[in-house]
Amino acid sequence: MKVISLLFLVTCSLSVTAQDADTLIYAQGKIINGITKEPVTARISYQSLPYGSKVGFLSGSSFSFPLFDNEKYSITVEAPGFAPSKYQLDPVTANSERKVIQDIELTLPSSAVNNAETTHTVGKVMRLSALNFDAGKVKITESSFHELDEVVLMLKNNPRMIIQLEGHTDTRGNANANLKLSQERVDAVKDYLVSKGSNKKKIKTKAFGGTSPLTREDSEESHALNRRVELRVLDN
Repeated sequence: MKVISLLFLVTCSLSVTAQDADTLIYAQGKIINGITKEPVTARISYQSLPYGSKVGFLSGSSFSFPLFDNEKYSITVEAPGFAPSKYQLDPVTANSERKVIQDIELTLPSSAVNNAETTHTVGKVMRLSALNFDAGKVKITESSFHELDEVVLMLKNNPRMIIQLEGHTDTRGNANANLKLSQERVDAVKDYLVSKGSNKKKIKTKAFGGTSPLTREDSEESHALNRRVELRVLDN
C-alpha cells in the first residue's frame, strides 16, 4: 500500500515527534466483496475527527494507518461496481496489540440491491431477521415460522433456485462451540424448510461461528446483531 497524500505525510512527521511510536494505535483491516468474500482493490480515504486535520489516501485490498493523538477517524472505501462504505474508527476499541481491526465488506449499489430483492439475483444475501432461537439452543421459536414459511414459498415459486443457509454466532465463548452451534442452527432451519415441502437438495448449509461478525463492538446490541442466519442465493 502506498500513501499518496502529501498532507498526511507532513502531518505524520510532525505527529511522530509528539507521540512515542510504542504508544501509537493502528487501524487495520481488509476490503472484501460482501457476496463472494474475495479481496477487492479499493480507494481508501480517511481523516481525523472532528476537523480532518490529519488525512490520508490508500489504494489496495487492505489498509493500515496510525490513529494519531488517540483521535477518532472516519474511513471511506470506494470501488467500481460497489456502493461506497463509510466507517468510524475509535481508538478505545483497540485490542491488546494496540490495533483497531475493522474489515470492510463492500455491497451492491442500492439500485442493484433493490433489483436483487425482487429478482432473487444469484449472490444475493438476505438476513432472516425474524428467525429466533432460544439462548444457546438450536430450537427455532414459534415466532420464526412465518418468515421461514415465506422462504418455503420463495423456493416453490423459483424451482431452479438453490440457496445456502449461513449460520453466525457472536464472537464470545469457545470458537469450536460457536462453530458447532451455528451449524446445528442452520441444520435446524433446513429441517424446517424440508418438513414444509422444500427440496433438501436445493438447500445447502455453511457454518461460520463467530468468524464473520458484522461489528466488533462489545455491547449486547452488537452481539445480537452478529447472531444471525443469512440466506444466500447460489443459483436461480
